[in-house]
Amino acid sequence: MPDTTTTTPGERKRLVSGPGLLLVWLYGVMVVGALSRSAYQISTEFDRAPLAYTLSGAAALVYAFITYSLVRGGETARRAALFCCAAELAGVLSVGTWTLVRPEAFPDATVWSDFGMGYLFIPVILPITGMLWLRAKR
Repeated sequence: MPDTTTTTPGERKRLVSGPGLLLVWLYGVMVVGALSRSAYQISTEFDRAPLAYTLSGAAALVYAFITYSLVRGGETARRAALFCCAAELAGVLSVGTWTLVRPEAFPDATVWSDFGMGYLFIPVILPITGMLWLRAKR
């Protein structure tokens, strides 16, 4: 269905309104948590669990890009954020399953270990919520 809202050329459709504001806030918290955790672990104990710490760093970058896209707004940013939310969900499900099936591969937890249990399952809930919100903002 076509977009019936009127926007002037160059004006971006806002993605940060209502529940979108909560999404930005939660993604921002996840950026800070994952980035600070991975930066510390990579700089101080990378030899202990390089895969886990690298995956946490990658998660932080995905969270940062989604946060930026939501704040930026517009159709291109919406599609990019939707793609990244899908990639994030695939990552959470893959890493979550991997940590359950082969826990010895992860001597330390990642943000996405056990489907984000260490982060109150926010890493598995957030991309689903984000995709639903972004689809509704078409």
